[in-house]
Amino acid sequence: MSVSATLSEAGPSDGAASDPFPSLRVIKRNGQLAAFDAGKIRDAMQRAFLAVEGGAGAESSRIQAQVRQLTANIVDAFLRRLPANSTVHIESIQDQVELALMRAGAHRVARAYVLYREDHARRRAERDPREAHPSLTVTLANGKRHPLDLGRLRTLIAEACEGLHDVDGPGLLEETLRNLYDGMPESDVSTALVITARARIEKAPDYGQVTARLLLDSLRGEALRCLGLGFQATACEMAMLYPQALAAAVRFGCEKDLLDPRLEAFDLERLGRALRPERDGQFAFLGLQTLYDRYFLHHEGLRFELPQVFFMRVAMGLALNEPEREDRAIAFYELLSSFDYMASTPTLFNSGTTHSQLSSCYLTTVPDDLGGIYGALRDNALLSKWAGGLGNDWTPVRSLGAAIKGTNGKSQGVVPFLKVVNDTAVAVNQGGKRKGAVCAYLETWHLDIEEFLELRKNTGDDRRRTHDMNTAHWIPDLFMERVFDDGNWTLFSPSDVSDLHDLYGTAFRTRYEHYEAQADSGAIKLYKRVKAGDLWRRMLSMLFETGHPWLTFKDPCNLRSPQQHVGVVHSSNLCTEITLNTSVDEIAVCNLGSVNLANHLHNGALDTEHLARTVSLAVRMLDNVIDINFYAVPQARNANLRHRPVGLGLMGFQDALQALGMAYASPQAVDFADSVMEQISYHAIRASALLARERGAYESYAGSLWDQGVLPIDSIRLLQEARPEGYLELDTSAKLDWLPVRELVREHGMRNSNVMAIAPTATIANIVGVSASIEPTFRNLYVKSNLSGEFTVINPLLVDALKARGLWDEVMVNDLKYHNGSVQPIARIPDDLKALFATAFEIEPRWLVEAAARRQKWLDQAQSLNLYIAEPDGRKLDVTYRMAWLRGLKTTYYLRSQGATTAEKSTLHDGALNAVKATPEPELKLCALDDPGCEACQ
Repeated sequence: MSVSATLSEAGPSDGAASDPFPSLRVIKRNGQLAAFDAGKIRDAMQRAFLAVEGGAGAESSRIQAQVRQLTANIVDAFLRRLPANSTVHIESIQDQVELALMRAGAHRVARAYVLYREDHARRRAERDPREAHPSLTVTLANGKRHPLDLGRLRTLIAEACEGLHDVDGPGLLEETLRNLYDGMPESDVSTALVITARARIEKAPDYGQVTARLLLDSLRGEALRCLGLGFQATACEMAMLYPQALAAAVRFGCEKDLLDPRLEAFDLERLGRALRPERDGQFAFLGLQTLYDRYFLHHEGLRFELPQVFFMRVAMGLALNEPEREDRAIAFYELLSSFDYMASTPTLFNSGTTHSQLSSCYLTTVPDDLGGIYGALRDNALLSKWAGGLGNDWTPVRSLGAAIKGTNGKSQGVVPFLKVVNDTAVAVNQGGKRKGAVCAYLETWHLDIEEFLELRKNTGDDRRRTHDMNTAHWIPDLFMERVFDDGNWTLFSPSDVSDLHDLYGTAFRTRYEHYEAQADSGAIKLYKRVKAGDLWRRMLSMLFETGHPWLTFKDPCNLRSPQQHVGVVHSSNLCTEITLNTSVDEIAVCNLGSVNLANHLHNGALDTEHLARTVSLAVRMLDNVIDINFYAVPQARNANLRHRPVGLGLMGFQDALQALGMAYASPQAVDFADSVMEQISYHAIRASALLARERGAYESYAGSLWDQGVLPIDSIRLLQEARPEGYLELDTSAKLDWLPVRELVREHGMRNSNVMAIAPTATIANIVGVSASIEPTFRNLYVKSNLSGEFTVINPLLVDALKARGLWDEVMVNDLKYHNGSVQPIARIPDDLKALFATAFEIEPRWLVEAAARRQKWLDQAQSLNLYIAEPDGRKLDVTYRMAWLRGLKTTYYLRSQGATTAEKSTLHDGALNAVKATPEPELKLCALDDPGCEACQ
């Protein structure tokens, strides 16, 4: 008797009882549900054995025993992987049967079983009411062909276009079909759909969501197959499958030692019910592709997470220590999946995993001895391995030519060690997920500062160049005063003036002038005197030429630091937004996340109640990171648990301005920056004080500025008192009633030594589909390249504004392409829209500085502030950076400038546009990262 005939007649085996498992249900091919019955699996396999091998008597007993064991293995696999009340597709059951037969060495039976499945699949196809394409076929993974299913394509496209405007589903299907060929692999059909939709993004931004939804089909297929939940599912079907996918993903991840076993102790059924499958539809293509390429967990190259599973996994990881962990996990999930707030990249990478390194930034001070230097290099390697961005303070290390007492020789200075730092960052990338990244800081009085300036040059001795790392100046106020006064500046070796490293404000001024007097008297031999203005101009020139070193200011960081009672801020971090104390015994750690400002607008205004809820919950999530975090080195753990700093920032600032009709280069935008940051500061400080009431104040709270009743807005006075009159020009007004917050801090203290910092957010902004951080729009239409590929990015708000005025058409698309996304040269665009949609290089940098200054007054840390200057000259750079210091900024980040020419636009439809023009083409000097906690790349 044939296997096909035997299996087609399969029923309960003689005398064998059926084994139903009411907690599991089977999805049949017609979509109906049936009880999971192990007896049917056992009976089908037994008849297959008998049909292929025959057997009676003892042989039959052997087969029955083998079948019972195989059936038990299959059932155990499903029960272990799936939670109670789950469903499993019939195809997944048959896959497991095939796998079990192969593993048992029953290859002939397995082959016959495969042939049986194929034969019945063919018969079903003949009876299938699907809409088959009249001529196109697709090739399955097993080499067989069947007609292209037009019905499924129509369903996918209809779901992808649902609720969106200006998208043409039938046209998309028609164009896709033109790109298909007979016999193409079935998997390539989905790719063709995605590519066709992606090409339309430049004409209608909603196609970004269409493309993402089409991409979801292949993502669902991969994850569901990996988890044994089926092969394909539509968006509607995911409402039923998502809860099972969560439970299955958690168990699968724990089995493979990828997830923390404690995640299995959550009420997965309840969390599964809390998932919002419809939120998959809010992604744009760039965001979803980025998640898939770089964030979803995978095993042997297969992703087993889907977007809502991913967000819940992150939320569960952050709720591990909460007493009501399911409640908190659901609340955290709601915040993340709604795009109201997004955690930093290390948190998204690692939350809930077996190595939960969730922190973004690590700041270290390097001591002036060989053991300490190489210990710091080892710490760099370990921290980088687990996806941390690094800021190293190298000021204590003696300069070139300084005496080495132990050997009676002369030091080679800082630069040779920085070369090793550079190569370590290259060698130890961040968990294999992105490049290692480090920034070295040096104070401006260090005798090696002139060579430090040239580390990123492409000329000179390559042994004294660091092409892969970042560098930054740590500038005392006294130096800036002498630049303004056209005075002299003296360079020293730290081995002669070691206490300068820990001094700032008036104490630094007094001691520095003392050392200058000693140099004049001959008591200090190793020094160099230069004109402060000449050194300043060299700093600006090199910043323009190489993008480094960045300019950061020592005194504002320290004088306004809440933690000045227990240490000194010796540097910032990789992206210049973190200002925390460091020492030989403490490596500062910061944990980052950002509020999506664009999501907090309602009826043309900032929804302050919504913002308050978001900030309050976000601070709790950030505080949880500190206790859950994996610490690669003990100094980091000690510092983080003692001070508990976090850094809440924002993104989507430009989107919010454009939605509200405010041009970035306007007093209204500056006032908006002020009021938004005051709101975030108010609620972040309040949330930390309430956490202190619940969990206790941080260990080193006593004596801090918080303890003294000095909030960030109050600390401006300390900076003002330390500077000579006229050297601080900063608005200090407030709009909110701060008395309730002051009372909370006075009564309960603070849970966190530092609460706010504005990071670059480039990749997490891509995920949620908004402008990065506080950045102005780079271009209104461009192609973005990153580790996930190339993506067309268009400003949807511009498209909406042009449509409202009847100006959006094919010619406008070509004009935007030709002018690199700029609206300024397009004559038919009204002036108010030109102001509103001005791009980064079309905004005078003073507006960036003014807005940053208004934010800085509310921040207890700093902000990653890029400055864009279209056609830099010495005077403009000088004025811009002097203004940054005068406005009390703590740090600046990249200086971005433009090149001189652009490529011919040879692919536009209008041939009249195909002329070579000497119009500027942005030439960005990018950092080493592609992602935060910390990423500057646009």
